[in-house]
Amino acid sequence: MTFIAEAVEKDVNPLVPAWSEIVLVLIIFGLLFFIVAKFVVPQFEATFTARRDEIEGGIQRAAQAQAEAQRMLEQYQQQLAQARTEAAQIREGARAEAQQIVEELRTQAQEEASRIVARGEEQLATQRGQIVRELRSEIGVLAVDLSEKIIGQRLADDAAVRATVDGFLADLQSGQPA
Repeated sequence: MTFIAEAVEKDVNPLVPAWSEIVLVLIIFGLLFFIVAKFVVPQFEATFTARRDEIEGGIQRAAQAQAEAQRMLEQYQQQLAQARTEAAQIREGARAEAQQIVEELRTQAQEEASRIVARGEEQLATQRGQIVRELRSEIGVLAVDLSEKIIGQRLADDAAVRATVDGFLADLQSGQPA
C-alpha cells in the first residue's frame, strides 16, 4: 500500500505506467520479436515447407503409383488378349492338323481297302482259273466216260479226246452250241 500512498502524494495515476517501464517493455518486446523472427519463424517455415513437400510428394508418388498401376493393368490386359489370340490360333491349328490327320488316315484306309479288294479280285481270278481248269479236266473225264458208255468201247487216243473236250469247253464259254 505504500505504492498507492506514494502515487497519491505524487499525483501519479497508478494505471498509467512510467516511461522507463514502457521503454523497458518495448526493448524486451523488440528482443523477443527479433528472436522469434530470426530463429522460431524460419524453423516453422522450414517445418511447414517440409510438411507441404512431403504431402505434395506423397500425392505425386500416389499419382505416379496409380499411373504405373494403370500402365501395368493395360499391359496385363494386352498380354491376356495376346494369350487368348495365341490360344485360339493353337486351337485352330490343332483342329486343322486333326482334320488333316483324319483325311490322311481316311486316304490310307481307302488305299488299303483298294489293295485288299484288288488282292481279293486277283485271288478270285486265280481261283476261278484254277477251278475252270479243274472243271475242264473233270468235264473231259466225265465226257470221255460218258462217251465210252454210250459207244461201248474205250477211247484210246488221249490227244484226240483232249482236243474234243477243249473244243466243247470253248464252245460253252463263248455261249455257242457245238
